[in-house]
Parts: sequence; C-alpha cells; structure tokens
Amino acid sequence: MTTAGPTRARWTALAMTLALALAGGGADAQGLNFGSGQSDQPIEITADNGIEWQQEALVFLARGNAKAVRGEVTVLADELRAYYREQKGGGTEIWRLDAIGNVKIKTAKETAYGKQAIYQVDLGVLVLSGGKVRLVTPTDEITADKQLEYWEKKQMAVARGNAFAVRENKRLKADVLAAYFRPDKAGDSKLYRVDAFDKVTIVTEKDTATSERGVYNVESGIATLTGSVKLTRGENVLNGCRAEVNLNTGISNLYSCPATGSGPRERARGLLVPNTRKKQ
Repeated sequence: MTTAGPTRARWTALAMTLALALAGGGADAQGLNFGSGQSDQPIEITADNGIEWQQEALVFLARGNAKAVRGEVTVLADELRAYYREQKGGGTEIWRLDAIGNVKIKTAKETAYGKQAIYQVDLGVLVLSGGKVRLVTPTDEITADKQLEYWEKKQMAVARGNAFAVRENKRLKADVLAAYFRPDKAGDSKLYRVDAFDKVTIVTEKDTATSERGVYNVESGIATLTGSVKLTRGENVLNGCRAEVNLNTGISNLYSCPATGSGPRERARGLLVPNTRKKQ
C-alpha cells in the first residue's frame, strides 16, 4: 500500500480498530481476523492534539482524546500509535499498534477497559494491560489484575492474574483463564472451552468447588476439576481427586483417586452435617 501520510493515518485507525476489537470476549463475537471485513469501509480518526507523522522513527501518533471509529468498533485512548516498516517499491507495512492511557474498546456487544493495549501484527497477538483490565459482554464479565490477551492465530483468549469470569450467579476464578474459540456455520467465532489453572474456584448459588485445574465445556455446561478437589455446600464438604460440576443443573459428581503402584487408591471422602445440628 503506497498511500500518502493522511490516508495512511486513517489506515492506522482502521488497523487499530480491527486489532483491538477483542473478538474473543463473548460467545457471539466476530472473529478477530486482521485481514477480514470490508477493506473499503470508512474510518474516522480524531485527536484533540492532532496526528503526527514521524518519518525518521517510522511511526504515526494521534494524541489527546484519540478516537478511531470503523463501523461498530470504536477505540478510545489518550494516545494512539502505529509503527510501520518500509517495503521495497515504496510501500509501508504496520507491524505494531499501541493504545495508551484510559483505553476503551467498544464493539456492538463487547466493551474492554485497560490502561494500555498493544497489538503485534506479525504475531497476531493483542495484549490489554494496566491495573484491573476488564471485558464486559451481554452475558459475561471478565476481569484480571495483570492482563488480557487475544491470540488471533490460535483463536484463544487468556486472562492472567486473579482472573474472574462471571455469568449471572456463577463465578469462575483462577490465576489463569484460557478461553478457546472456533467458527460456527455462520463463520462467527464461538466460545467452546475454558481452561483454568492454579487456585481454581467455581462458585454457584449453592456450592463452591476448588481445585488445581479446571476444564469447562461451554456446550455441555460441565466443569471437570482435577487436583485436590473440594466441594462445599454449607457445612457439607466433599474431597476427591476429580469432580464433574454441571453448572446448568447444579449436580456434582466426585471421584476417587486412581491407584498408584501397589498401594490402594485414595477414596473420595466427605463430611456431611445433619440437619438437626444445623437447626441447633
């Protein structure tokens, strides 16, 4: 692409908008494909302090309440930056896009918040960081203390650092949450699996389950927990090596540990408190 400076600045807004759409946020989100969509769709970029083209540094800057709009996607930040490399024949190629300060990314169904967003174009990786990052969809809210990532080529989103996923009265918490997507018949990206690592906690209206790792099947509603599993309802506590928690029906199944070597297997165990004691 060999457009002049102002047009290239508008292309920067387009690229930033596509890159920062956070398509992994909801079950109905569109795929985050940098080259997809209507390439001739108009883009509007505004900034209180104007747009600067630093030719020696190979970067475009939009400063002061910077705003980039393309269709239903809007990127807001104190500053937008686009780093590019020059190509043979006189063209340019953007390789990194940044949104800095009070970042807010809005689509028709998702809104993401953070202090900084970086999109590595070559790798197809978006990282939203700074303070408590947050992604809100019509059905879910995801927060993390460290960062939110979207890996375009792997169709995977990752929340790191005290990560929470909340839907209605159900909560999934872990040090790391990894969500996986795949296209449906209409070509939309659909969430089908969530992996939880370290200090996993699932909280429903009546129960709390903890483990070292969890795998949640979105279609079946079943979360499979492994490693030091504990299920708690009121004063009743069950312990085992593996559990299946159906978040749709509220039914949980606890399993014993498999036998190791010549020793006996460790059986599931529980402490059940009678109702008479509860009444007392």
